[in-house]
Amino acid sequence: MGTSEDLYEVPEDSAAMLVRDAMDRTTSDLPPLPDLVGPARAQGRRRKARVRFAIGGAALAVAALGVAGAVALPVDNKNPQVGGTLNVAAPPSSSSTLPPPPVHIEPTAGESSMADLPPAERAKQEDFQNRSVSVLQKLLPEKIGTVQRTDISVRIYQGTKDGKKFTIIFSVRPSGPGANPKPCIEIKGMVCKKTTLPGGIEAMASTSPVNSGNVGSSLSFHYGKSDVSLSIYAQDESDTSAPATLDQLLEIAKATTFLDLVKSADADPVQKEQKIMPAY
Repeated sequence: MGTSEDLYEVPEDSAAMLVRDAMDRTTSDLPPLPDLVGPARAQGRRRKARVRFAIGGAALAVAALGVAGAVALPVDNKNPQVGGTLNVAAPPSSSSTLPPPPVHIEPTAGESSMADLPPAERAKQEDFQNRSVSVLQKLLPEKIGTVQRTDISVRIYQGTKDGKKFTIIFSVRPSGPGANPKPCIEIKGMVCKKTTLPGGIEAMASTSPVNSGNVGSSLSFHYGKSDVSLSIYAQDESDTSAPATLDQLLEIAKATTFLDLVKSADADPVQKEQKIMPAY
């Protein structure tokens, strides 16, 4: 198989024929030389020779351009090249990467999962989960590891690091306007800390020991018409407490990207309103 140069090479004989044909066709239109004598006849011959030479050069240039045009790439007129260098546009880069696949959690008897949702609602919830994964991955401590959504519920996520799996609950549940913030009661090893978010919203972070003695951590506040919570559970199998401090959770609550997620879920809920049965 020939090289790329072989494919676009014009044979020498063909080029010569092209030049000769152009010269003959052009000079054939000139009027015949009159029967002059001496210098006049010589001047006429020189004139015809000059025309042949000029037309031959032009035809050779056209042939060369034809060969070059067969292999040349188009150049953007808006970005002229300097020194004959062709700038090849780089492929567009994406600022965001695809989220990791969801963690499958098999429903227990009588329990439903996101697979049971209508297609439109399921797509809506999965989109919110994917956006949440992107934000939580950047804001949560590195010790939580890779954050993934689950296919059991829109509010359940999982962090995995060195074989340790931490359950993460991120919930924006409609509860109606004017809900009172939860009180911070430091009993049974519970520790609380509060901060004020933009708009005067009070947020509370807390840590509390579970049955194994390991500590879980959580963040809660009320936004618009929704109760917001972010909880990280201890990993009992490896005897590991939740790797998030009170200050880290309160910083997450202040983050613009996190509040944007909360705002979108408050305006277009992905969870059903929590119904509280009155006590009698």
